[in-house]
Amino acid sequence: MLTGKQRANLRKLANNLETIIQIGKGNIEQPLIKQVDDALTARELIKIRVLTETSALTPREAADILAEATDSEVIQVIGSRIVLFRRNPQKGKYDEYIN
Repeated sequence: MLTGKQRANLRKLANNLETIIQIGKGNIEQPLIKQVDDALTARELIKIRVLTETSALTPREAADILAEATDSEVIQVIGSRIVLFRRNPQKGKYDEYIN
């Protein structure tokens, strides 16, 4: 569980991230969960976009489902963007920002 200060630090870092995954039509299914899981393993901090015009889920609902399925933390949901974080003990790229 991250503190408010740790979340704020990660939010700052996420501002410069590119969106790497988009959620459109259809529900969140296993292939999408695997893609998010792989991205979290490789990058630790990722940005996702929910195409609100076509998606049946709100960005908040999608964030909660993905966070639970990938054992990650929702850092921010703003508009149609989601930022997720999961620490990778082997990389620890963001350790200085969460310790």
